[in-house]
Amino acid sequence: MGEWLGAKLGGRTEVVAEMLSEARFVYDDLRSVAGEDPYLPHTFVWFHRDLRDEVVVPGEIRVVHRDERILVIDKPAFLSTIPRGRHVQQSVVVRLRDELGLPELSPLHRLDRITSGLLLLATEKRWRGAYQVMFEHGTVRKTYRALAPWRADLELPQTVRDHLRKVRGTWQGEVVPGAPVNAETLVELEERVPDDAEVDEDGDLAVYRLTPRTGRTHQLRLHLHGLGIPIMGDPLYPVVRETSLDDFSRPLQLLAAELAFTDPVDGSARSFASSRSLPIPPP
Repeated sequence: MGEWLGAKLGGRTEVVAEMLSEARFVYDDLRSVAGEDPYLPHTFVWFHRDLRDEVVVPGEIRVVHRDERILVIDKPAFLSTIPRGRHVQQSVVVRLRDELGLPELSPLHRLDRITSGLLLLATEKRWRGAYQVMFEHGTVRKTYRALAPWRADLELPQTVRDHLRKVRGTWQGEVVPGAPVNAETLVELEERVPDDAEVDEDGDLAVYRLTPRTGRTHQLRLHLHGLGIPIMGDPLYPVVRETSLDDFSRPLQLLAAELAFTDPVDGSARSFASSRSLPIPPP
């Protein structure tokens, strides 16, 4: 097993040997893996990887609503929804499980790390299924607002319908011409940004109201980019911009502004709105 782990983890035999000596590899039954154990195919081996010291993500997690079944929060930009990759402690789930005493807290939909706004979570595992079905069936009404360039020649409202693909391991998604539609967004102009607004960008800007009817990865960012009005502060579209994980100076100007649905448990009408507004300032 020691030889296999060394090969599986990129040939780092010295690191693997140290972890084995510290009993940091375990089997499903929590027995420690020994380097001299015979190789066992179809066996799960678990370990806790070393994590970097995480810089605290600034900004307030605002609790919009809390009851027995659900929690609605207003998330700041740069805070990951779930622990993954290089964002573990600095994630909504880890922070709020501890702060609110909700060990089974789990998100019911996705919100990109750099996107601000409303996120719906289940307080306990027993409530997850009923609420996740809403998202699977597309019965949750989600409204976003985005700050982006204003184009006089762009006819709005407009519904963007295309096929989006995001290949694992790549930064940007892409539109696949001719493929069946899998992404749809209604784009409306909400207001022109006044000339005296405190926005540190060149050119005329506007706030757009976005109503997605599907939930593909980077859907809103790709759809506005495709219309020639990429969202301000976007580090991926139109071009990939290298930024440090700890650089919080330029938030994406995309806000998950409203959530509305019929509660699947008691049938009540639920509606929530973010208290944040555009432009989103650096935290």
